[in-house]
Amino acid sequence: MFMKRKLLLALAAMLSLAVFAQEETKKSEFKLTGKPIVTLFANYSAGLGSANKVSGFNLDRAYLGYAFRVHPNIGGRVIFDIASSKVSGSDLERIAFLKNAFLSWTPGKFSMDAGLVKTELFALQESFWGYRYIWKSFMDEYKYGSSADMGIILRYKFTDWVRADFTVSNGEGHKRLNKDNKYRFDIGLTFNPIKEITIRTSYANYQSTIEGGKPQETLALFVGYKHKWFSIGAEYNKLWNSDFIDKQDKTGYSIYGHAKFDSKFSAFTRFDKLTSRDHYFSGDQNRFIIGVQYQPIKFLKISPNFQNVNPTSSGQKAASYAFLSAELKF
Repeated sequence: MFMKRKLLLALAAMLSLAVFAQEETKKSEFKLTGKPIVTLFANYSAGLGSANKVSGFNLDRAYLGYAFRVHPNIGGRVIFDIASSKVSGSDLERIAFLKNAFLSWTPGKFSMDAGLVKTELFALQESFWGYRYIWKSFMDEYKYGSSADMGIILRYKFTDWVRADFTVSNGEGHKRLNKDNKYRFDIGLTFNPIKEITIRTSYANYQSTIEGGKPQETLALFVGYKHKWFSIGAEYNKLWNSDFIDKQDKTGYSIYGHAKFDSKFSAFTRFDKLTSRDHYFSGDQNRFIIGVQYQPIKFLKISPNFQNVNPTSSGQKAASYAFLSAELKF
């Protein structure tokens, strides 16, 4: 009997070792995995009232790329952005350029992205707004910084409700090469005191790239509440010394929310207000957006929506637009 017990214990130990060795082998033989990234933003817009001569079909954005993982803790993505060339007199209506090309290392509570990264500047706010295909988030629309840049992002999760991120980047954004030895530094803190509430604050300092210029500084504050059936978010954003010019400041806020009726239908609204010191910025305005969204399948969103733009700079007229917007994403 004693020998049988010893034999059984030995067999159990050998089986445990075999299982452990098999798991380790699986880790060491991790195979490359990945998936394509395809996102299209399109709309039909028609001006109303003073803008009634403006209408047409638009393809605002096309993102094509690939996300991959070469190790349980190492992955990355490469994304091309096809957008308007904005080159006066050019025959090129659309050009393609790199939006993201970076590697990610995620060993645990710490993570790092390096390369042409997706910045943290307004990533959370854009996600919370949730209707990027209809309109950009506030800091993106009013040029507080870029959504992508060459650099390194470090993140650390202290607890389930406190996270920090620190970014060092060129500052020029993803469309320009770095031609100086000046850098942009961003630091942010994100809090989730309870599951439904998100609070974020961030500060950025971009060293002046012109002789005698002032550093460009950015302060952002965000608070959001998200429920299963509705959400509401508010952000305050301040930009000092825009374009590195002393006292050329921008101040603004954005308030937005949505209500979900069922798995396919939702309604949303948003209000933006941007003011610059002494109205130096011709884009000073109030913008109001309201609409509904229909999502017939997982990959497709369709939204009839209305937008009113009321410039606060002198010499510009208010205008209203009706949109039929669509997003295809998988």
